[in-house]
Amino acid sequence: MSAAKFIPYGRQSIDAEDIAAVVAALQSDYLTTGPMVEAFEQAFAHATGAEHAVSCNSGTAALHLAALAFDLQPGDAVVVPTLTFLATANVVRMCGADVVFSDVDPHTGLVTATALEEALARVPAGKSVRAAFPVHLNGQVCDMEALSRVAVEAGIEMVEDACHALGAPGIGATKYSQMACFSTHAVKAVATGEGGVVTTADAERARRMRSLRSHGILRDPDRFRQCELAFNRGTWNPWYYEMQEIGWNYRMPDILCALGMSQLKKLDEFSRRRREIAALYDELLRPLFPAIQSVPHGQDGHGWHLYAVLVDFAGFGISRGGAMERLRAAGVGTQVHYLPVHRQPYYRGLYGDLHLPGADSYYERCLSLPFFPAMSNDDVKRVVTALRELAG
Repeated sequence: MSAAKFIPYGRQSIDAEDIAAVVAALQSDYLTTGPMVEAFEQAFAHATGAEHAVSCNSGTAALHLAALAFDLQPGDAVVVPTLTFLATANVVRMCGADVVFSDVDPHTGLVTATALEEALARVPAGKSVRAAFPVHLNGQVCDMEALSRVAVEAGIEMVEDACHALGAPGIGATKYSQMACFSTHAVKAVATGEGGVVTTADAERARRMRSLRSHGILRDPDRFRQCELAFNRGTWNPWYYEMQEIGWNYRMPDILCALGMSQLKKLDEFSRRRREIAALYDELLRPLFPAIQSVPHGQDGHGWHLYAVLVDFAGFGISRGGAMERLRAAGVGTQVHYLPVHRQPYYRGLYGDLHLPGADSYYERCLSLPFFPAMSNDDVKRVVTALRELAG
């Protein structure tokens, strides 16, 4: 490895204000669920334009809560684009339902209206297709209006996997979907270490998800079923609560919400810097086209979680693994997002081998370059220099 510092593909941006916010939470009366949870949810709703925001302890938990909120169950099916992290498909199986994998555009990795229609046509007989989970891969925004037209015609709901897209215009306001799910993992737009949020315009679903994230516990006297236990002479027993359906422990603690609150204040600045870095990459990579080309950014906004390129590895006479090792030796970290989920052994065992050529084409060429707000312009130039050397 070169003497210069190693540049990872992603890294959190934590400053003194973030540390002070966490210290203040540690010195408060609450470490677990306290007032910072509601404050963080209100701030997140404001940042995304959502009516309701429900926090939880991971992006996976956010997706699972959303699936539970529309009663996904065995016998149901959900369309999931195969170019995504495992969680998007796994939460469907966690509800006992089946995944129908859709193909994606070979240049963007995004599900299209045509791909959604093709996947809906493959829903197995006897299965009730309930929803589609479009994924805003890398932070690129799917054509939600076009997808919504297909969903409405098919009579299904849509849940946006927006784990890569916090900060993209309109994402989270659920104009064309019922819910949107976010991650606040360390390398995402804002970090809580681990964490997730579901946004929705549906007040009843928001209430239910708050119950489901805490073992299914209800503390609302108007909803109690066992009045003989809940009340004494018409007065609510203050210790009493009910579990009317099974839930999970998906709560986000106050100390993480405190960090999230501090990070949200910097979301606009983080997004601005990510756009600057992306523009510099675009400029410096232009001479390497078409051997190395940026994934198209689209016209409908971008969350700028990742900066991905499509590389002609065969043209360079090197494997992707070999290229990544050479870049690492030059101090440049890279990653692949993602192996199509339909290729995973678990899903091949369930559904057999699928032919999804758009996803396979994207996967064979994609590479995620270092991309985080603390990168300097010189860091970006180092990355591109290493790519030029790789290309000969």
